[in-house]
Amino acid sequence: MEGTVDGFRYGVVTPVAAFLMACLGGALGLRCIVRSLIDEETWKTGWLALGATSIGCGIWTMHFIAMIGFQVEETRVRYDVTLTVLSLVVAIVVVGVGVFLVGRRGASPATLTFAGVVTGLGIAAMHYLGMAALRLGADIRYDVLTVHLSVLIAIGAATAALWAAVTVRGFLASLGASLVMGLAVSGMHYTGMAAVTVHLHSWAEQGTWSGDSPTSLLLPMLLGPVVFLGLVGVVVMFDPGLVLNDDKGGGTDDRQSVKSVAPHARS
Repeated sequence: MEGTVDGFRYGVVTPVAAFLMACLGGALGLRCIVRSLIDEETWKTGWLALGATSIGCGIWTMHFIAMIGFQVEETRVRYDVTLTVLSLVVAIVVVGVGVFLVGRRGASPATLTFAGVVTGLGIAAMHYLGMAALRLGADIRYDVLTVHLSVLIAIGAATAALWAAVTVRGFLASLGASLVMGLAVSGMHYTGMAAVTVHLHSWAEQGTWSGDSPTSLLLPMLLGPVVFLGLVGVVVMFDPGLVLNDDKGGGTDDRQSVKSVAPHARS
């Protein structure tokens, strides 16, 4: 028997909140990566790591805020703690791989393509690992073509994000790039969810399977990444290097032009 899947239990509240968190993570990550390009040596690794963690947390938070609105009418939905935490680790690590590749080696076509594919596959892995954490009295099955489409969207979103990370400078440009990133990542999530069908277990007795409910697990777990993004926001807002760099105005097309403003940013 096929279950009735509803991905919008709370209407537009969860999609909008998920989109905003993806945008926030992307915006903060881009600003941190821009800062790493301004200050080439002293804190470069730290800024890249902070940027990667911000983007990874934003993507993961987006996914699980959206999943709060997911329900199957015929069965309770719960989550496995270990897989849920592992999906956060995967999100941060794979974004970090891409960010450090382009942050260290530049945005050449070969590097950008490789980093985008690796990061996009990692984002998709985070999504489907998060789906594997679901515990319900049913089997989850996927439409193969729709899954492939979601992976392609993830690769495209990752490539665009990494390109923006090393080429976009200035607050307004970064804000625009983060909105595009948020839209792309949210689009990947809901495309992946469109591939889902649920086939109920005929023997399943409601409430007998293990795992934590969305409210008991996801809300407390979301608090940590949200607080982290808030702290990164404070760091970015009050960092003098970024403020002075924005005063120079405009965008940049390559790493050399970013380097050229570094002495002015330090003065």
